[in-house]
Amino acid sequence: MTETPDDSSTNEPEAAARMEKHLLETRNYAKFVLHGKKEILAVLRKLQNDVSLVTAFFDAGREMLLTTLIEISDDGVVLDFGADSGTNRKALLADKLFCVASQEKVRVQFEIGRLSQITFTGRPAFRTALPNSVLRLQRRDFFRLAMPITRPLKCSMPRADEEGNVSFVEMNMVDISGGGLALTVPKGATLEVGAEFPDCSIELPEVGTIKVTLAVRNVFEVELRSGARVTRAGCSFVKPHGATLALIQRYIMKVERERKARESGLL
Repeated sequence: MTETPDDSSTNEPEAAARMEKHLLETRNYAKFVLHGKKEILAVLRKLQNDVSLVTAFFDAGREMLLTTLIEISDDGVVLDFGADSGTNRKALLADKLFCVASQEKVRVQFEIGRLSQITFTGRPAFRTALPNSVLRLQRRDFFRLAMPITRPLKCSMPRADEEGNVSFVEMNMVDISGGGLALTVPKGATLEVGAEFPDCSIELPEVGTIKVTLAVRNVFEVELRSGARVTRAGCSFVKPHGATLALIQRYIMKVERERKARESGLL
């Protein structure tokens, strides 16, 4: 059995932050989602054979179970029990669980339905139906670049008042990837989940300026090391142009090259 911490005290903001950190919006990576049964079985059996650790989030991210896949059949999946009996009991009550694993630097993510308890080779285990789809994504496709605290990029977001007058609000970016970005919401501003903002402008230093439509996927509070609490919003790009994604990738690669050069003493 794999060991797992007791997360029963995790509050909602912490849960939302953890879900945002570990889970990807599959709609942003549709071309990497596998739907064929043979493909799904192949990926899951590779996880099983490699004894890859699987993190299963449930209860809106307030709980997580560390487990492994111990049997894959054409109609179901068997997972190992976790070490914490309380977490196991809660997992059996969950309607769905979001599973994340890493396979030779390839991200694997899938959703499973309700678990049932069985006995497998003389020990307790979970069983559930095969997932309907699996996201399989190489690291270079979803790498998320964190912004430096002292020099964050800024996103200029248009906001319209009740009379239709448009003004632009600048928000510091927390990170950026090919699928979207995270923002620090300034005091006095509000963002609602589901809202879309076209014509958002981001200047990528030494690369160029991009215009994107942002869709707000989640909004949550986090506590900084200083003790201050700030509001953050996770946003996805809506139908970004290929040229836009190319500029983002070029910027990420540039920053990573500079970071590695500094670490090696070349800068």
